[in-house]
Amino acid sequence: MPKHAKSDLYQDITNKIITSMEEGTPPWRKPWTGGNQGVGFPLRSTSEAYRGINILMLWLTASDEEFLSQHWFTYKQAQLVGGQVRKGQKSTRVVYYNTLEREDDQGEEVVIPYLKTFSVFNADQIDDLDEKFYRHPDPARDLGTKADPQLDVVFESTGANIITSEDPKAYYCPSEDHIHMPPICTFHDATGYYATLAHEAVHWTGSKQRLDRAHERKKTQYAFEELVAEIGACMVCARLGIAPNFPQSAAYIEGWLECLKEDKKAIFKAASLAQQAVDYLLDNKEAPQ
Repeated sequence: MPKHAKSDLYQDITNKIITSMEEGTPPWRKPWTGGNQGVGFPLRSTSEAYRGINILMLWLTASDEEFLSQHWFTYKQAQLVGGQVRKGQKSTRVVYYNTLEREDDQGEEVVIPYLKTFSVFNADQIDDLDEKFYRHPDPARDLGTKADPQLDVVFESTGANIITSEDPKAYYCPSEDHIHMPPICTFHDATGYYATLAHEAVHWTGSKQRLDRAHERKKTQYAFEELVAEIGACMVCARLGIAPNFPQSAAYIEGWLECLKEDKKAIFKAASLAQQAVDYLLDNKEAPQ
C-alpha cells in the first residue's frame, strides 16, 4: 500500500472523530432512550466481532448515518447470502493489520507490518438479507423520570437557551447558540439528565460572546474542548449535589487524552478552563438544599 494511502486513512479516522465531537455526546455515552441504539460491538457478516480501531470507525459511521444493524458486509459477502447493496450507498473502510517475513540484504529474517483496507456496508444499506441482520428503531420510552424544579431553576438562571424536543440527541448548537435536550422522561434517571445538561452547558460557556475558548489549542481544539466539558460537568454536578458518574467520565476523558499525549500539561489547562466555565454558570447561585 502506498504510504500516502495509509496516511489518508489515519486522517479520515481523525476527521470522523473530530466531527463526532463537534456534534455532541458520543453515541456510546447516551443515558436516554430512543434513536440509534446500534452502538453494540460491530459484527462481521459471520457475526464475529470487529476489534480495535475498526470498532470506533464503524461506531462513528453508524452514529452519523443512524444505522441500527450491528452487521457489516463486503459487497461480495452480501451477494453470497442473497443480499444486494442498494444503488448509491457509500461504503465504510475497515482495516486489517498483519505482518510478513522476508529476508533483508544481509540474509536475515525481518518482520514487516502491513495494512490493508476493505470496504463494507451496514446491513441497513442492503436489501433482501435475512431478517436476523436487521434491527428496528428503538422508540423513546417514557420512563417516568421526573425533573427537579430546583435544578431546573439553576440551569434556567444561567441564561442558556435550552430547547427540548423529541429528537433523541443532546448537543450545543454554536450557530444558533442553544442547547438541545431530549425529554427528561426518556432518561434512565434524573442524574443522567442533569449530568448531560451540565456537559452541554459547559460547551455553551465557551462561545465567543462568553468565555471564548475557540482560540485554545487550535490543533486539537475539539478534543480539548471535550475534556473541558466533561471535567466541568463533573464539577457542576458536585456543586449541585448531583452524584457524577466519575468512572464513566474518567474513561471518556482518558480516551480523548490520547489525542493530547504530546502535552503533559493539557489536563491541567482543561481543569482550569473547566473551573472558569463552572464559575460562569454557577457564580452567585446557591446549590439546591
